[in-house]
Amino acid sequence: MSKSIVALVGRPNVGKSTLFNRFIGERFAIVEDVPGTTRDRIYGETEWNGVTFTVVDTGGLLVGVDEPLIDRVRVQAEAAIREADVIIFLVDVKEGLTVADEDVVRLLREADKPVILAVNKADNQQRRLEALEFWALGLDEPMPISALHGTGTGDLLDEVVAAFSPEEESADEGTVRMAIVGRPNVGKSSLLNQVLGRERAIVHEMPGTTRDAIDTEMTFNGRPITLIDTAGIRRRGRIEAGIERYSVLRAMRAIQRADVALLLIDATEGVTAQDQHIAGYVLDEHKSVVVLINKWDLVPKDAYTMPAYTEHVRHELRFLSYVPVLYISAKTGRRVHQVLPTALDVYEARFRRISTGELNRLVQDTVARHAPPSKGGKRLKFFYATQAAVDPPTFVFFVNDPRLMHFSYQRFIENSIRQEYRFLGTPLRFSFRARQRE
Repeated sequence: MSKSIVALVGRPNVGKSTLFNRFIGERFAIVEDVPGTTRDRIYGETEWNGVTFTVVDTGGLLVGVDEPLIDRVRVQAEAAIREADVIIFLVDVKEGLTVADEDVVRLLREADKPVILAVNKADNQQRRLEALEFWALGLDEPMPISALHGTGTGDLLDEVVAAFSPEEESADEGTVRMAIVGRPNVGKSSLLNQVLGRERAIVHEMPGTTRDAIDTEMTFNGRPITLIDTAGIRRRGRIEAGIERYSVLRAMRAIQRADVALLLIDATEGVTAQDQHIAGYVLDEHKSVVVLINKWDLVPKDAYTMPAYTEHVRHELRFLSYVPVLYISAKTGRRVHQVLPTALDVYEARFRRISTGELNRLVQDTVARHAPPSKGGKRLKFFYATQAAVDPPTFVFFVNDPRLMHFSYQRFIENSIRQEYRFLGTPLRFSFRARQRE
């Protein structure tokens, strides 16, 4: 399930970055009392009333001003508006209603999205009364707030969550969703075309939940599959001006919707810091992964090339030590026939269950091989373990004191489980809870 996106939109210096920081609970966006401080997309996650969503801070919108920098900021803000599920239009009660505000409203009407009008800097009763002036914009009731002091922001978040559309049930409940992700120019579209061309089983193409992306539905060995192609992801500082800069949110949403991520890496460049960054996105969302080393046909090879390259991949993506690695050429089609079978194996591993008896025997054997950590003379003790969920597999351990658990011992337990049971390409989640021995 993808997270909804909320865009903060308004002319310069109305307090968008301050409100963004208020929502996500940390000073993430740069806040200065200078118009135009925020120029790039800045995004973060927040939660309200049990609903998690993404908030996007945008640069100040000035419509009709023909300057290169302002034009680039406007392009980004317009992209955020298109991508958003809900828009918060922020205005400044101290400056009152301006022509620039009216220009922004006309732009928002064209977007045909839910718009919540927030009147910022309403720090006292007089300014809250002055906020009524913004009824003239023809939107819903103006909500007076103070982003700096937090006044009214809880009511604003209530309105935001209420404006989200309920998730629609997929018409194809049993389909396996695979997101093709990676840096620009690693061959994502070529892989999509190669897979579809070889199988010749396209049902149809339709606009996906991720705007500006196409979900392609197909069948493979009788199994319905949805392939989600995404724009390339780059580091924020390396992204050029234009719509491409907004590709990160589209790709993140695609990853959220997917069951399995097909992570493409350019064989001629090796694993880069940005490849690690993208892999981190996938891991944060607890999605299963297949690593595809593309353009393998361009790499000079001898008998040692593939083992050496695999060692490089395992080292650079050591937090994904459990994922399969395939060497392919999307251009020539070499080994592409292995991609879907491997991805389906990985998908099935998301639903693997270990019985409670087997799991507890495994834990006992693991503890016997390597004693749990201790601190201050107190040693960690395991009382009981159970698998609480699948998709992804989630394990709960009842112990005497969860604070005694060290990350290295948790990894030791995870390795023991993976050695005994095949959770190919799939992350495991662990929870350690206190329980007193009776």
